[in-house]
Order: sequence, then C-alpha cells, then structure tokens
Amino acid sequence: MMKIGNFTNVQEFILEGFPAAQHLGKPLFVVHLLLYLVSIMGSIVIVTITWADRCLQTPMYFFLSNFSFLESCFITTVIPKLLAIFLSGMQTISFAACLTQSFFFLFLGSTCFFLLAVMSLDRYMAICNPLHYHSIMNMRICFLLVLSCYALGFILIIGLILMVSRLSFCGLNVINHFFCDLGHLVHLSCSDTSTTESLTFLLSIVIILSSLTITVISYINIITTIINLPSAKERQKAFSTCSSHLIVLFLTYGSCVFIYVKPKQSDRLEANKEAALMNTVITPLLNPFIYTLRNKQVKKALRDALYRMKSTRQSILDLERDLTSFKTS
Repeated sequence: MMKIGNFTNVQEFILEGFPAAQHLGKPLFVVHLLLYLVSIMGSIVIVTITWADRCLQTPMYFFLSNFSFLESCFITTVIPKLLAIFLSGMQTISFAACLTQSFFFLFLGSTCFFLLAVMSLDRYMAICNPLHYHSIMNMRICFLLVLSCYALGFILIIGLILMVSRLSFCGLNVINHFFCDLGHLVHLSCSDTSTTESLTFLLSIVIILSSLTITVISYINIITTIINLPSAKERQKAFSTCSSHLIVLFLTYGSCVFIYVKPKQSDRLEANKEAALMNTVITPLLNPFIYTLRNKQVKKALRDALYRMKSTRQSILDLERDLTSFKTS
C-alpha cells in the first residue's frame, strides 16, 4: 500500500466522469476520439507548415507552432483517460498516476498562459514598434522567451504538487470529474487543506490574471495604435494579424478564469466539469482552424504545400507511366 505524507489509506481514485451519460459510452467515445484526432492533426499541420515554409519562419509563427505543440501535449494528458472511461468504464487511476496527470495538466496549462502573454507582447512589438521589432524579436530572444515560459510553469506547479502529495487521503476516493483535477483531489483529503487551497488560489491569480493583465495592456496599446493608423487598408492589415489571437484568448481565458480563480476550490465543482470539457476538448479543437482559416499567410502556405504534393504525385505517376511504356516497347 502506498504511503505518502503522514498516512494515506487511499491507493487509487475513481474518476466519476459523466454518470448521466454512461449509457452513451461508445457513441461518446467515437465523438471524442474524432475530436481528439482532428485537434492533434490540426496542430501537427500548423507545426509542420510553420517549420517547412520559409515565409512563416518569423517570431509570430514560431510562437504559434510552439503553442500548437503545447496544446497537443495538454489535451493528451486528459483525453486518453476520458476515452478509456467512455469505452471500457476504466475509471480507476492510481495515486501516483493521478498526481502525475495533475502535474502535467497544470504545468502545460500554465505554460500555455505564459506563451499567450508572450504572443501578445510579440504583436504589441510588431504593431506599436515596427522599426525596432526585428532587432528586438530575433530568434534567440524568441527561443529564450519560450524556454522561460516552460521554466516558469514548471517552477510554479511542482511545489504545489509536492504539497498535495503530502496530504493524507484516508476515506473518500471518488473524484467528481473526468480527470484528476487538483481542486477535486484536495477536496477529498482528510488533512487540513487551507494552506494548499490558499496556495492554489494564489498561483491561479499569478498565472491566469498576470498573463491576462499583460495581454490586456498589450492589446489596449495595439488597438490604440491601429485606430491612429492613417489608412483603412493599414488598419485592416494590422487587425487581421491579431484577430485570430484575440478569439483564442477569449476562448482560453474565459473557461479557465471560471474554473480556477476562486478562493475555495470546493465551490461549484460540478459546474467546473462542463467548463473543463470546453477547455480540454472544444477550445483545442477550434484553435487550429481559427489560426488557419483567419490567416492569409497560413492558408497560402497550406495551398502551396498541397500544390507541391499534387505536383510530386503527378510526377511520380508520369515517371511510372514512362517506365511502363519503355518496358512494353
């Protein structure tokens, strides 16, 4: 039996999932599997296109490809277990696996928030300081900024997870969620969780609201600059580079502020489940389409890539036909 902290009688947890929809397990499995695969494929396309097309090897698309990679990792921490629950009813998860899932969910999620703030600063520099943009936002600085997002996310979350691992779990082991959400996990502890809940709330403020503040300030300056541009064509061009980012920001911050920025994590736990489903399934699915369908450069790169694939395929077919003709002659 696993012993963590003072005493822990709970060896595994049961993820309740969606009890009201248990009879729809297999249809829900198919739907969520398709959504997951489409989301992963969309992120792979964005990462591949931005690294393969020279026109997209700029700071903006460097950050976008990293964000897409992060989102793929983020949903992979949750969706496979949800699929197992839908398909086979495998609702149990070990204590160590539960803490591991919580860590990667929060670590990758926090890193996404910091990266969104960095992407906002990048758009601010590009629109508000275009003359100094390329000298400041070189690839070395971009790489360091992304690395800092990962490092900051890891440092902030690892301490919280270690604190939770020292709590005692000696009774209830049913988590009213489809993954090991930290708020639900802490709620099951038979230890005094006031310090842990206070730290969770503080980190929520630091991670979500600080990155949101940076983003809001950046976009206030961006919008002010766009409004003051002399021509309508310049205003439209400047806004088009930010519109997709703004939609993603709205979708991402909306659900996460609702879930995590509450002093007591036991508040509205049932409502958190629906918001978390939006944050882990729907938003990551929409983001690749938002970035591709609303971005002319990405659409052009996709068309060029498809054209090259078509030309290559046609060349192979022509070569095979010539070889066949040569052999028959």
